Amino acid sequence: MTVTALARRCGVSRSTLLHYESLGLLRRPPRTAGNYRAYGDQDLARVQQIGVYRKVGLGLDAIRAVLNRPEGDAAGVLQRRLVEIDAEIETLRGHQRAILRLLQRSHNFRRNQMITKDKWVAVMRAAGFTEDDMHRWHKEFERAAPAEHQEFLEFLHVPADEIAAIRDWSRKGPAS
Repeated sequence: MTVTALARRCGVSRSTLLHYESLGLLRRPPRTAGNYRAYGDQDLARVQQIGVYRKVGLGLDAIRAVLNRPEGDAAGVLQRRLVEIDAEIETLRGHQRAILRLLQRSHNFRRNQMITKDKWVAVMRAAGFTEDDMHRWHKEFERAAPAEHQEFLEFLHVPADEIAAIRDWSRKGPAS
C-alpha cells in the first residue's frame, strides 16, 4: 500500500509516517516501478503498535527503544510511564489544592462572585467533560481532599442541601 493508504488505515497523517520513517521507527519501504513507497502488512502492524504506545503517552524515543529490542522491554517502559503519570497527577492535585487555598483566602473572589455553579459546569462542558466525567471529578475530589471539596462547592454558592447530596454520592456513587 502507498504511504497515503497506510496513513488512512492507521488514522495518522502522511507526514507522520514519513517522520516515523526518518526517525527509524518505520523501515524505509521498497519502491514500486512508479517510485511510490510500497508498505506491507508488517508496516501496518508496526504503525498500529506505535499508535497504541502513543495513546498511553510514550514518547518516540521510548517507542523506538521498545520496538527495536528483539526481546522487548515494553513492561519496563510502561511501568516508567505509569510512574510519570502518577507524578503528573500528584502535581495537578497540588495545583488544585493551591488554587483552592487561593480562592479560600481571597475574599474578593467570594464578594465579586466571579464564578457560579452554572458557569463552572459550562466551563467543564466546554472543556469536553460529560456528566460522567464530572461525576468522576467530584468523586476523586471528595476522595483526595474532602474539606477542600466542601469549600469549593460553597465557593460556587451551591445550596447546602445540594452540597450534601453531591458529597454523599461522591462518596458512595450516584443513586441508580
